[in-house]
Amino acid sequence: MFDVRAVDLRLLNSLTKYPSIPTYHTLDPRDGGLTDPATVFPGGVIATEKVDGTNSRIVLLPDGSYLIGSREELLYAKGDLIGNPALGIVEQLKPLASRLPTGDGIRVYYLELYGGKVGGAAKQYTRDPARFGWRLFDVADVADWQEPLTWPPARISAWRESGGRPWVAEDGLVTLAAAAGLELTPRVWHRPGGSLPAEIAAMHELLTSSLPTTLVGLDGVAGRAEGLVLRAPDRSVIAKARFQDYERTLRRRR
Repeated sequence: MFDVRAVDLRLLNSLTKYPSIPTYHTLDPRDGGLTDPATVFPGGVIATEKVDGTNSRIVLLPDGSYLIGSREELLYAKGDLIGNPALGIVEQLKPLASRLPTGDGIRVYYLELYGGKVGGAAKQYTRDPARFGWRLFDVADVADWQEPLTWPPARISAWRESGGRPWVAEDGLVTLAAAAGLELTPRVWHRPGGSLPAEIAAMHELLTSSLPTTLVGLDGVAGRAEGLVLRAPDRSVIAKARFQDYERTLRRRR
């Protein structure tokens, strides 16, 4: 039987973190510039707006409880008297977490919380520091959780970062979002992976034409979008394309 009060929370935290997303073009760690090659998508690719907020998660557990976390930390457990107030994540997502149904496995809802006072980009979405928005971007279902929670931390991390997590595919994600009354990050376009530009300048042009402004403004603000996240429908390939990376690279070339 699962018991959130008995489980090793360090392992559960690592097991449910969202993995790092590589850049569509290779990022040079020496100077932050982009280089070839580009990521290959063998099938279709769905482009969604990359919302510039804070990565958050709601972890639904087999004992009927839930956890709320940021990308790196667990901040609150169902029934706690005190939660970590970091970035307003717990305050904003607790009502949602309390109405999501639990099951026999571990299900994780990944959301981007934005607006309010969340980072320097908050003003791109709202002029009201008390106004927040959140968008669902992925869900993972870990049905067979017993064995992974016995692994050493290094193995869990390697499993997470190498694509081991069982993602809910796009069609299932749309269904879950509708059932929960959640909005998804905006779907900007869907196209064959082979049609994506291989050249850096061409990808920057695609970004500019696809997202002239953000699609998730909260009070009439149509600020600057951060970029796109590119996903295969089954999440076998995920990559990000940010305006700032392409602009930095092209500026240096000029």
